[in-house]
Amino acid sequence: MEEWSKEQIDVTTIVSALLLSLIGVVSVYSATYDAGASVIFYRQLLWVALGIVGMLIVMLTPFRSLQLLSYVFYGLSIIALIGVLVAGKMVAGSKSWFGVRGLGLQPSEFAKAATVLALAAFLSGRHINVNRLKDISIAVALVLVPVILILLEPDLGTTVIFFGILLLVMYWAGASNFLLLTVLAPTAAAIASLFGTTPFALVVLFSLVTLLILRENRFVSSIVFSLTVLVGVSVQFIFGKLAPHQQKRILTFMNPDADPLGAGYNVLQSKIAIGSGGLFGKGYLRGTQTQLNFIPAQWTDFIYCVPSEEFGFVGAFIILFLLTVLLYRGVQIAGMVKSRYASLVAIGVVASFALHTIINIGMSMGMVPVIGVPLPFISYGGSNLITNMLMIGLLLNMYANRKEY
Repeated sequence: MEEWSKEQIDVTTIVSALLLSLIGVVSVYSATYDAGASVIFYRQLLWVALGIVGMLIVMLTPFRSLQLLSYVFYGLSIIALIGVLVAGKMVAGSKSWFGVRGLGLQPSEFAKAATVLALAAFLSGRHINVNRLKDISIAVALVLVPVILILLEPDLGTTVIFFGILLLVMYWAGASNFLLLTVLAPTAAAIASLFGTTPFALVVLFSLVTLLILRENRFVSSIVFSLTVLVGVSVQFIFGKLAPHQQKRILTFMNPDADPLGAGYNVLQSKIAIGSGGLFGKGYLRGTQTQLNFIPAQWTDFIYCVPSEEFGFVGAFIILFLLTVLLYRGVQIAGMVKSRYASLVAIGVVASFALHTIINIGMSMGMVPVIGVPLPFISYGGSNLITNMLMIGLLLNMYANRKEY
């Protein structure tokens, strides 16, 4: 039995996920302890239990069944995304939830896992070439369909995760550096242009030099360069078309002090909480920023400031360490499995966890715009937590079947 367990079960992945979930439950309890929101804590316990059940189901599902049903799961997720636009409930200006007896289910979260499966199924096809325009277009389309539906809700943060997953999965599948530059250069130009002419000019110059070094087709390179410039120049026009709350989030990222009592309030209070924790923190349930509720609904997007304030640098480091172990183990699994499909699924899961971690902690520390991305296993939220557990189940399934082709 012990030998079977070592062969079939990846203990490192399971322990990391469960410890992070435990930290999440403890953090949510603290965040709601003096906020009159104890029901949030009990719901989080329910989500953890359901997530563990889901993880075990996915882990024990026959490998071939997962592969064969990848497009079915993807299709169901698209139907759910359409359904929420028709019959969903409005929460914080976004129609992205199904209401079920006081509980909310967010189809866009489950769509992440389904899209990872569909991408892996397509890109692992025998005659697929990730550098061929036709195949690239189909892979992009698989991501664009849910992204467009999610943008209609609207939910900008989740769409960023989808594009990040696409980029990293395509890279793992063998996409050329030129293809990656085609995606990254316009994106970098758009971001840089928000900070002024000099940063934008530097990005354009860097893109030009990189294109010259890669020595790709001159016509195609000129198109990529032109697109980079065009995107950067037009970003201000696009910015003007964004919803007011989205504009505030971007401006807050650039200068949180510009509106300390408005759009920049959460970021500033979060930075105070994290910085005030010191080395060992103020003690559990003794964080002043946390217990005095300076950050509204801090158990969601800004949960990272709770353990950082109460357990200091040590607590914040433990969370980062466990997440890093989980990501590293995911990459190891992606590299050890013999099936191309399994490898791409594993790297898609890693991409999702990594992007959520970087963006959420970046939000809490004022390093990236506040776009509503939860911290894996820590933030309150049933749909996200269950989806993360399902993805852990996928990693465990890929590990158990690592010798399958």
